[in-house]
Amino acid sequence: MPSQPPQPIPLWELARARCLPLRQVMDQPTLTWIAEHRPTAVAGTTFIADQPVILVPDATWFAAQQADSIHGIRHNARVCLLADLLAAHHELDPDQTLALRLAAAVHDCRRRNDRTDPGHGQRAAVWLSHHRQAITAAFGLNLSPRMVAAASTAISLHDVAYPAFSRTQRDAYRRAACLTDLLKAADCLDRYRLPVTRWWPDTSLLRVQVPDWMSRVAFDLMLHSEQARLDGASDLDALTHARGIVFHPHKETRLGP
Repeated sequence: MPSQPPQPIPLWELARARCLPLRQVMDQPTLTWIAEHRPTAVAGTTFIADQPVILVPDATWFAAQQADSIHGIRHNARVCLLADLLAAHHELDPDQTLALRLAAAVHDCRRRNDRTDPGHGQRAAVWLSHHRQAITAAFGLNLSPRMVAAASTAISLHDVAYPAFSRTQRDAYRRAACLTDLLKAADCLDRYRLPVTRWWPDTSLLRVQVPDWMSRVAFDLMLHSEQARLDGASDLDALTHARGIVFHPHKETRLGP
């Protein structure tokens, strides 16, 4: 009887052993582990009638085969969903909302690995600036060069901690503070996908107010979309499925596994 090939070691076990690879892809044991460690703070029921806008980046926009990694297509699209909710909560005007959606949907597209990868925000910002017309057209966005520049600034700063800003970065931040703060917040909320609980969202590090219910939304968007992808759905179908579960227009929806 032929022997079975060895099963890959789950991300959560690799994280515990402090030997995570450069490229990290969600696996079923890790997603199950995440579901079993659901924080008490994100338990409960939330009713949200309006479905946020979803922008799904193209796989060819990602560097180094990162499209299916934990910083790939689904992460960027979920950050876009969360950013859209934050834009509504903070009453951004239509142009700012479009710019925030754009920034969120491509903020990690030029990552080279799934570790810290310093400078990936700046690389993505430069890439967006060079491909502004093609990217906005692909998303069906009508944005002025000024608002695309603001989105690029937010992207360039999203991976830099506020205390670590250089003088140049502080000057750039002042030109796009609102978009930067909200992009950082949306990105933070999708950290429940990471295989160590101490890496999960810490909203005390943010400069904007995040409603308590958004943590529940973020957890379940991640859980349902990642499970659907593992079950064989495409990225778009997995994300659409998760959005349909979490944002139900007619009745209260239980958020949780």
